[in-house]
Amino acid sequence: MAAALGFRLLDQTRLATVASELARNVVKYAKRGRLIAQPTQNAHGRKGLRLIFEDSGPGIPDIEAAMRDGFSTGGGLGKGLPGSKRLVDEFQIESAPGRGTCVTIARWL
Repeated sequence: MAAALGFRLLDQTRLATVASELARNVVKYAKRGRLIAQPTQNAHGRKGLRLIFEDSGPGIPDIEAAMRDGFSTGGGLGKGLPGSKRLVDEFQIESAPGRGTCVTIARWL
């Protein structure tokens, strides 16, 4: 979809990397969820791609900590969420313990 929208190869790779990381988190922590991919346009007419990852897993108890490099609850390096944020233009997390997580990202052309 990113290629069809006109994203250059570098941005396609960034989006694929972020999508892979966020999808892996959904599978690892919630076992299942959903991904919504939407071509989008901002208020200034700039086109882009929005990806929304939703799950009903255990949630993230401390989002601020989860966004720090090196923080991990799953034995990893703690680079996933903060690294993903650095690769996109917009990054938003909504989560509550026991209620799941929704991560929304956007990359603009």
